[in-house]
Amino acid sequence: MRRPLIKKLGLVFGPRCRLQRIWLILCLVSVFVLVLIVLSSSPSSSFDSVTLTVKPDIHASYRRIKEQALNDYLDLSSLSLGDSNLKEIKLCGKERENYVPCYNVSANLVIGFKNGEEFDRHCEVSKGEPYCLVRPPKDYKTPLSWPVGRDVIWNENVKITKDQFLSSGSMTKRLMLMEENQISFQSDDMFDGVKDYSHQVAEMIGLGSDAEFHQAGVRIVLDIGCGFGSFGAHLLSLKLMTVCMAAYELTGSQVQISLERGLPAIIGNFNSRQLPFPSLSYDMVHCAECGILWDKKDGLLLIEADRILKPGGYFVLHGSSLSTKKGSMANPIEDFARKICWNFISQQEETFIWQKTVDPQHCLSSVQGTIPPCTEEREDFQSYYQPLASCVGGTTSKRWFPIQNRSTNRIQPDEFTEDFESSLSALRNYWSLLTPLIFSDHPKRPGDEDPLPPYNMIRNVMDMNAQYGGLNAAFLEEEKAVWVMNVVPIRARNTLPVIFDQGFAGVLHDWCEPFPTYPLTYDMLHANGLLSYLISEQCSITNLLLEMDRILRPEGWVVLSDEAGCIEKARSIATQIRWEARVIDLENGSEQKILVCQKPFVRK
Repeated sequence: MRRPLIKKLGLVFGPRCRLQRIWLILCLVSVFVLVLIVLSSSPSSSFDSVTLTVKPDIHASYRRIKEQALNDYLDLSSLSLGDSNLKEIKLCGKERENYVPCYNVSANLVIGFKNGEEFDRHCEVSKGEPYCLVRPPKDYKTPLSWPVGRDVIWNENVKITKDQFLSSGSMTKRLMLMEENQISFQSDDMFDGVKDYSHQVAEMIGLGSDAEFHQAGVRIVLDIGCGFGSFGAHLLSLKLMTVCMAAYELTGSQVQISLERGLPAIIGNFNSRQLPFPSLSYDMVHCAECGILWDKKDGLLLIEADRILKPGGYFVLHGSSLSTKKGSMANPIEDFARKICWNFISQQEETFIWQKTVDPQHCLSSVQGTIPPCTEEREDFQSYYQPLASCVGGTTSKRWFPIQNRSTNRIQPDEFTEDFESSLSALRNYWSLLTPLIFSDHPKRPGDEDPLPPYNMIRNVMDMNAQYGGLNAAFLEEEKAVWVMNVVPIRARNTLPVIFDQGFAGVLHDWCEPFPTYPLTYDMLHANGLLSYLISEQCSITNLLLEMDRILRPEGWVVLSDEAGCIEKARSIATQIRWEARVIDLENGSEQKILVCQKPFVRK
């Protein structure tokens, strides 16, 4: 191929021609070297990478990278990685504004799921759907800062109609005020029933007030069918971590509205499969008119509630459909509760409370007709969305400790301390990165005051590979007004029980699949080591970042820490999905790098 081209140039005939050829080659080499020198010293290269030392406030002079310089560098780096097809991924249509993969009810019905299973999670049905970026609704507005955003949300940010609001329960009508472009939730002082109800539940379990829940060992609560989160918001004010869980809803979603208010929530369904929580996770399971028929399916739903409830924990059931005559509650629920060794504590009008036994071996062996314990205990990851079990689980677990006795420290101190200290140092550096970015060219919106510090601009945080919950503990140590959804990958070391023991929210999840939440629900996504883990599991990093974009709010943040090769690959993909991206080098000789990204506010 070369010789015809050289002949055309006339450089192969005679000594003089050979000298011309040598001279031309030297000129070309000189030009190439000069280009390399210019590129290595150009301003754009200095924007692409900075050095991070493990010291707070090291980035006080950090400024946002210029968009053009970033794009130029990413184009060059992507070519060096062999990616010759760096095209932006297209935006989804309006029909996907509320898109949640794995919850396609109509497709599930076509396949043959029925009897409520069509509302369950079926990721196999969603496989093969085309890639696109879920965009915000036309009139979407940035959520108000916490705590104002807890009581007032923008109407267009959630999918609820006035008809749905008018058809909701009486308590919802008392707690919500739907205006032209906002939904207002009454403050605690104006709650018509919520504070009184919480106080009533506390008295029913023998406490003087709901401020004493911690004394009874109650620190983390699962609120099933939480309405729009008002009970959970009240418990959070009492320092109780309360997680809302409700089934997928196309419109008027309880989970979506709770997350919009800055309250912990996740899509989940008590129907045919086990929930993505370890055994012995919650101190209280609460159901107030949650719509679950607990006396159906031969008691399997109550057995699942028992599985995730800690020894000595409370099951609170409230509803107008239950009998209000003392002692005359529907026999099936009473019978099933007795068979799993729950002790009936109290009843007041429409509220019933049971307590899980603290001595399963004695109860299950001495009471006639009880449901037997599981002979082979499943590992927590083996229970991940598996069919409901018909036996009582957790009875032989080493974590069988009554909630009233938390004096035993079951956390391995060395590993936990290392996770906490490294997370605390990292958080301080992340914050020093985010703070100047928010203040630099962050646009001031009409009518807004000057931007507040970022701890008021970030509320919903997800740690996608949570380890021992060190990042969550670091946020508490730094007194940031956030809550963290701690996610533990299902094939990683199961540290979720340790996370729950600290009173933090958490969930098991397979990151080869989409996460069970609505679009635009988190302000910050963090992951340490998740990219290399996914590669080892032969899962797609592209799919992961697309899923992160779906659940991240406009102007939300992504912080990824991983091996250099994984970070470079993620940065290349970040360009395709329109994120602003910056790689941070560590000065301590580590092979790790940090990728900090911000999602833009894209409407079209």
